[in-house]
Amino acid sequence: MNQVNNALYKTNIVIGASKVKQVLWYFTNVLVMQNALIPGTKIRVALLRVFSATIGKGVVIKPAVNIKYPWKLSIGHHVWIGENVWIDNLAFVSIKNNVCISQGAHLLTGNHNYKSNSFDLIIKEIVLEDGVWIGAQSIVCPGITCKSHSVLSVGSVATQNLEPYFIYRGNPAVKIRERIFVS
Repeated sequence: MNQVNNALYKTNIVIGASKVKQVLWYFTNVLVMQNALIPGTKIRVALLRVFSATIGKGVVIKPAVNIKYPWKLSIGHHVWIGENVWIDNLAFVSIKNNVCISQGAHLLTGNHNYKSNSFDLIIKEIVLEDGVWIGAQSIVCPGITCKSHSVLSVGSVATQNLEPYFIYRGNPAVKIRERIFVS
């Protein structure tokens, strides 16, 4: 088996914040955002805004949420982010209005090029359009757009864009049926 020299590892990530801001956010994230003993949403929203996240009205952020870089995050109005959600936003993440990200879901903007000896980091943005529901323990991979009112069901992995008004399930997630609203 060939061994890879980690010194060859290449990354072109732009953090977008000073070292001081990064360190301050690290401790804020660990002590407040990820802390299940702090129950309120208001302090989490306020701290994200202080660290340059764009946050709309009526946003609920439950305890134990992990956000890599708030300055690379935009959240619309009336969004619900459940416990233990991980937003690993090495690239920008845009969450539009009326979105639900259920417990334990992961939004992952980074991956590695397994075809390269230097295991280069690949980063791509994620967009969750209006009315999207990301089910518990689901994963949205780098570069994915979940289009208007699409659903990624529990434990599924989105490796391709989700079409509007459809429900997806599995690993990799496949379209299973149309999302129809009843009155």
